[in-house]
Amino acid sequence: MTILVTGATGRVGRHVVDQLVKRDAPARVLSRDSSKADFPDRVEVAQGDLLDLDALRSAMSDVSTLFLLNAVTGDEFTQAIVTLNVAREMGIDRIVYLSVFDAEGAVNVPHFAVKRGTERMLEQMDFGATILRPTYFIDNEAMVKDVIVNHGIYPMPIGGKGVAMVNASDIGEVAAIELVRRHDADGPLPIETINVVGPENLTGERVAAIWSEVLGRQVAYGGDDPSGFEQNMSGFMPAWQAYEMRLMAERYVSHGMIPEAGDTDRLTAMLGRPLHQYRETAEALAAA
Repeated sequence: MTILVTGATGRVGRHVVDQLVKRDAPARVLSRDSSKADFPDRVEVAQGDLLDLDALRSAMSDVSTLFLLNAVTGDEFTQAIVTLNVAREMGIDRIVYLSVFDAEGAVNVPHFAVKRGTERMLEQMDFGATILRPTYFIDNEAMVKDVIVNHGIYPMPIGGKGVAMVNASDIGEVAAIELVRRHDADGPLPIETINVVGPENLTGERVAAIWSEVLGRQVAYGGDDPSGFEQNMSGFMPAWQAYEMRLMAERYVSHGMIPEAGDTDRLTAMLGRPLHQYRETAEALAAA
């Protein structure tokens, strides 16, 4: 029996696969484009997507454990519903699901609400599952690097409450640890939820200050303006998605993403090392 990884060529999925390989765990990936699945030979590659039922059933053959990652798309919930139903049909009862921090709180943000709905499915269908709830990915800062470097503005409206941004490699390693734990267990384990957070509660002003230090010149925070953020995003993504990004930013401004007591200690104990700091990514992006 093997472990199936969806979303394997993306920002988190690649780290999941890499960590499974390091742990000598059996791994198969599901990819729309097998030419992008440049993994070690020991990783099986199945071509298809989550709405291609024949490909999905084939990919789930001889699978005991599933890493479910849905991209933020208009049909994200349909993908999750179909995938979990087919998983049940194929006898898969061990899941690690990539949700989002505070999924039940931000019910007006579509991809948060979708993930909470998927969590409810896992609970109601009695899967043995680990639900990973990551905060905002530090790695997403690559999308705004040019604005920071060329214009001296940090444009993400993350507010002043604090967002404990997390590195995608930390998410991937935690996911792999949980996949192996569930795969190797004698039977399905109870549902467990893990907040996957970073080590710092970062405000907009603090992030701008870090960039100022890294670049050696002043970087200013662009301010708490989710509506302006929506307008900027609509220049290179569909209007519905830009609006969704606005709703997400409004949540950052109003509530932040602040870890619960013990979250960071739990993660560092699992990983056996410190969590990655924001500055590491800023320095790497600046150097690139």
